Amino acid sequence: MSAFVEAPPPLLNASRFRAAHAEDWQRLESLLTRIEKRSVGALADDDLLALPLLYRSTLSSLSVARETSLDRAMVAYLEQLCARAYFQIYGVSDSAWRDLGRFFTHGWPGSVARLWRETLVMAFLTVAGTLAAYALVRSDPAWFYGIIPEGLAGGRDPGASAEALRETMYGSKEDGLAVFAGFLFGHNAQIAIFAFALGFAFVVPTALLILYNGLTLGAMIAVFADKGLGPQFGAWLAIHGTTELFAIMISGAAGMRIGTAIAFPGRQQRMIAIVAAGRTAAVAVAGVVLMLAVAAILEGIGRQVVTSDMLRSGIGAAMLAGWLLYFYGFGRRLDVRSRG
Repeated sequence: MSAFVEAPPPLLNASRFRAAHAEDWQRLESLLTRIEKRSVGALADDDLLALPLLYRSTLSSLSVARETSLDRAMVAYLEQLCARAYFQIYGVSDSAWRDLGRFFTHGWPGSVARLWRETLVMAFLTVAGTLAAYALVRSDPAWFYGIIPEGLAGGRDPGASAEALRETMYGSKEDGLAVFAGFLFGHNAQIAIFAFALGFAFVVPTALLILYNGLTLGAMIAVFADKGLGPQFGAWLAIHGTTELFAIMISGAAGMRIGTAIAFPGRQQRMIAIVAAGRTAAVAVAGVVLMLAVAAILEGIGRQVVTSDMLRSGIGAAMLAGWLLYFYGFGRRLDVRSRG
């Protein structure tokens, strides 16, 4: 009786194995080096999503290399690579202060910079709504009451006298303007929140909300301009409005990024596209809360301390220039560097 001895499986060819997986190993090593030199904020959204997948793939390669007794140099390289990846993915996080610092130096400006196209769309809608409402109210003041809610107007309507309107901008004591300003801040905060949240509904509600915000602005400008107070109102608005309106536009841009990822995921799977868009949008909107708080402080200063039109306009222009430099100078450079 003849015995059949099963032949041992052929040994895995080390060169072929390396060629088949080297691209993933090299990409993982490149991402880890970038994190170690800078921070995890230096990675683009696609790289962040790929990092755990590359780690698991390399871990699987290490297991195969050990089982099939591939050369020691390869095993040692994969062990070191997996250890570095494990530390970055599952290691102990930095202190809260360091995380906060990275948010302001990398996360927030980089996220807003990546939303520049959507922010331009929101700026266009705001300007278009402002011009349309201004033209309508100047041609027929009755349009004002169809655009501005009574609570938001606070008596600042076409029927108000020039003296009453002027008093709202230059009253140095706590008066009716404080109530109006508080209502206006709450209104704009709600606009910002809803502009972001409604982006999930395929962008359309977000676009309409930003357009309506522009309509309210244009209608209010028309009321003051009709009484010869257009430049004065513009100066009063500028000191806090450049920050507040910019914050609303960023919120709308974040909502638009999510909505377009849902509707048009491109070559990516829809869920992967939504996750990547949501990460960028969430970081940007987290900073919007701070911008609205800064706008509230500036509004209080402009109402009670700074009454010079030129100084109000100068502060507003300086704030706008600062935000633009922070987001599209510093932030844009970080975004390009992280993708390089």
